[in-house]
Amino acid sequence: MPDLDKETFNKRIKRFYNYWQNTKNDNEIMDAICVVTGTDSDSSYYKTTAIQQWLFGVEITDTAILFLDKLVVFIASPKKIQFLKQIESGKENDHLPRYKFITREKNESDKSFLNEAIELIKKSKEGKKIGAFPKEKFEGDFFKDWNKTLDQAGFDKVDASALVSSILAIKDELELNNVKKASEITNKIFSKYLKDQIINIIDGEKKVKHVKLSEGVEQAINDSRYVSNSDKQLVEICYPAIVQSGGNYSLKFSASSDKNNLHFGTIICALGFRYKNYCSNIVRTLMVDPPESMQQNYKYLLSLEESLIDSLRDGVRLNDLYEKIKHKCQSERADLVDKLTANFGFLIGIEFREANFLISNKNSNSAKAGMTFQVSIGLSDLSNSESKDDQGKKYALFIGDTVQVNKDEAATVFTQSKKKMENVGIFIKDEEEADEESEEEKETTKGKKESVDLLSRATRGALLQSKTRSDTNQEHARREHQRELAKRLNEEARERLLSQKGPATKEKVRKAITAYRNASQLPYKQTEIQELKIYVDKGHETIILPIFGCPAPFHISTLKNLSSSVEGDFTYLRLNFFHPGVTINKPSSSVAAPTSEGTYPNQDCVYIKEITYRATNIKEAGEISAPSTNLGLAFKYIKDMQKEFKEKEHEEKEKEGMVKQDNLVLSHNKNNPKLKDLYIRPSATQKRTPGTIEAHTNGFLYTSLRGEKIEILYNNIKHAIFQPCDHEIIILVHFHLKHAIMYGKKKIIDIQFYTEVGEVITDLGKHTKGGDRDDLIAEQSEREMRKKLNMAFKSFIEKVEALTNHQIQFEKPFRDLGFNGTPNRSMVLLQPTTSCLINVTEQPPFILTLDQIELVHFERVSFHLKNFDMVFIFKDYNKKVVMITSIPMNQLDQIKEWLNSCDIKYTEGLQSFNWPKIMKTITDDPEGFFEQGGWSFLEPESDEEEKEVDDDISDEEDDAYDPSESEDESESESESAYSESDESESESESGSGSGSESESGKSWSELEEEARRADLEVDSDHSDRDNKKRKKPMPNSKTTSSAKKPRK
Repeated sequence: MPDLDKETFNKRIKRFYNYWQNTKNDNEIMDAICVVTGTDSDSSYYKTTAIQQWLFGVEITDTAILFLDKLVVFIASPKKIQFLKQIESGKENDHLPRYKFITREKNESDKSFLNEAIELIKKSKEGKKIGAFPKEKFEGDFFKDWNKTLDQAGFDKVDASALVSSILAIKDELELNNVKKASEITNKIFSKYLKDQIINIIDGEKKVKHVKLSEGVEQAINDSRYVSNSDKQLVEICYPAIVQSGGNYSLKFSASSDKNNLHFGTIICALGFRYKNYCSNIVRTLMVDPPESMQQNYKYLLSLEESLIDSLRDGVRLNDLYEKIKHKCQSERADLVDKLTANFGFLIGIEFREANFLISNKNSNSAKAGMTFQVSIGLSDLSNSESKDDQGKKYALFIGDTVQVNKDEAATVFTQSKKKMENVGIFIKDEEEADEESEEEKETTKGKKESVDLLSRATRGALLQSKTRSDTNQEHARREHQRELAKRLNEEARERLLSQKGPATKEKVRKAITAYRNASQLPYKQTEIQELKIYVDKGHETIILPIFGCPAPFHISTLKNLSSSVEGDFTYLRLNFFHPGVTINKPSSSVAAPTSEGTYPNQDCVYIKEITYRATNIKEAGEISAPSTNLGLAFKYIKDMQKEFKEKEHEEKEKEGMVKQDNLVLSHNKNNPKLKDLYIRPSATQKRTPGTIEAHTNGFLYTSLRGEKIEILYNNIKHAIFQPCDHEIIILVHFHLKHAIMYGKKKIIDIQFYTEVGEVITDLGKHTKGGDRDDLIAEQSEREMRKKLNMAFKSFIEKVEALTNHQIQFEKPFRDLGFNGTPNRSMVLLQPTTSCLINVTEQPPFILTLDQIELVHFERVSFHLKNFDMVFIFKDYNKKVVMITSIPMNQLDQIKEWLNSCDIKYTEGLQSFNWPKIMKTITDDPEGFFEQGGWSFLEPESDEEEKEVDDDISDEEDDAYDPSESEDESESESESAYSESDESESESESGSGSGSESESGKSWSELEEEARRADLEVDSDHSDRDNKKRKKPMPNSKTTSSAKKPRK
């Protein structure tokens, strides 16, 4: 179980008792409250589990919590009691009740704890009237035994649901943040998934069942595009998403999506998600080609919802609010009153629907600041006489949002998905109809169509076309959008940094290595030790050296280096050790070296820097070998042991931070998706070996012909990328992982499987007719092979997505949106996908996740430069910024448009920054950074200031440039030599216009003549400079031309 938040628990238990002890409502006055849970329940929304989640943040099964007069009793198993006892140390004042823990042993025959609990209840106040939850049923023996014992005790049971609802109704700041986060996820999944899915279905005129769309919504929470990776485990769906169309409508959240196909008429979508147990909800109605009457009804319904949200304020009675909206409808559109929904929403929080706070004519409870409501209003049984089919003749409209009640102003809407007519109306116009319209009709209806056309078959799928669309207001709209992003950027970044601010993370201290734990482990019985020779203990990775007649152990990690030399009749062995004070004794200086300060706790101790041993090479009579033999063998053994230790240390360092992966579950189905004859990058060996990748139950298995295997689990894949072989020499699938895995002895986070297509080398020496014919045949076969490979890979990908229920979704790069740049060492083509920016053709691969980007800054942006640089700043400011250099200047607008479409803020400037220093300044003092304006220091000057500066510069240049008469004369003289030819040219041309007009459409002869004159100008300049007279060339003389005709 996770750690319990003691501070939050104390605040909420105090709030619980304050309300209970001071309530004046008769139905909320009771002597004790019993909150008891079993194992399994029929519903996920119970008051008992809601109290547990509110107090502890988790649901605890088989547990009883007794709220008595001045005592809280917990009854649970030993492990759960240990978790609950965390609250004891957090009790800091006398306003909190005392806590008592009763352990329920595994021996079910011992029921003494039940009798003890009953006696404690009888001592609470009068001990007669207890609050319980009779409608909530659980499984398990503990729950049944408790109810049985409680019935036998003869207490007067009262339903405590209303009391708990009132306590949990008002949310604190932490709860409101959870509802906001849940609403953001709900909003994103509707806007960017479900709505797009429906539009694509209508676009392709596909037949998809409602239930399939509902299932897809539930699977969308596993997609990092809609839910960040860290939040996936905290997100749940509130109820199966409801998609209704085709005349069958039920405006209740207990409805379900049927198996009928989606009808292209009125489509009602309702969905909600929970974050950290807090619910949110959204309801929208999409309309395909709605007639004018339907549009008017929808606009009026939207005005009712806006009035409802505006009137939902602190102190307003819910029944009065209901009557106000109904009276408004009665006075303005009496024909719609009977078609309104029975209620206009309800309180939402840990429980999805709180019936005690229903916005209806029978509920007299009041809304209070801090409450969160799901407001929803709809019209049912409406008729559409203009429908072309029977399914569209009957329709309904439904709108709903999650809101927060404020004190003196309208409620705050958390689900910000747009709901105006132009955002939910889908107006389809066929290409044939568009061609039949006259130009005048187009101009008169242009304004109306642009405001309401969400989908037009003539302009569908315009993801790549949009960047070439010639819209005069495109730049203005982009700037406006960037201004909106800039407003949000500093606020969101500041809140995020302050919420993440906490105690500094402790650096991992390397464990000190010990040769022997005690003296008894020393191998005293070895002959070398007894004879005071050098002994190498490989088992303990230790060298035992004789020093002053005593064996002294040294771990191999303390040895810096050693050397052996022979001088005359003696052999010398010199050993150098690590010691405090040397330059190499710094963090991350060496793998084997003791680098952390904790390795030398006592810096004042005596350390050996070096030691040298000498032994004679002369063998005395009776000796088996010369004394120096021991030094030679010791040198060899120590070298080998040092090498093995360094390799071991390197492997351990590579494995640091590795997350333990699940085991791959193999599927023995013969129809598993499979691709053969693929190579792997990076490769564990120098020689390439093809292999096969196969999809199994929970991951991929790649097996090479040599038998090498690598497992890639689905839940460890962050991005799955498929790059077809169009315009490429390889076709590949690439996996960017969440956590690194070991392949061979390397730790990798990017791995790809590819095969080559076509020839990299082209023979330029083929010029025969037969060679041309062979080239055509080879090109044809290559095209066919590319087509087959693309089909094989696409088939594999579709099967994998179906096998994993779209848990794995392959992204395809948009080549038309790509741009050149240098992220590593070489210039590559960087291509965006739906969620990242990639280059996987060159090694090492470059993959940048867009969700992690905070800001993009363009450096060295100037018109007189050919290239500029692009800096990516991450939301995690401790992460090093990523820079892409040498991007061509002509691709700047294209990149800006792409970033703007991804809702990423960008800035630009002339100078380059020292980003490590800037990021360190921000992380050291985030509050000070944002108080001084935050990222606004990267913003250029305003448009008006720029214009003023440009005007001043141009005026100064005009004043400074004042050509003298002599310069004019010299210019006229230098050009007089060619005035005749120029005049003849100008006469031949029809009125000399601007330079660009005269140069357009020139023939090769004119270009050659122009080049000839340019050469003569150069020659004349040289002749004037050298004061030499040269004969002027005749017009018909041959000169070298700089513009040559191409070979035909």
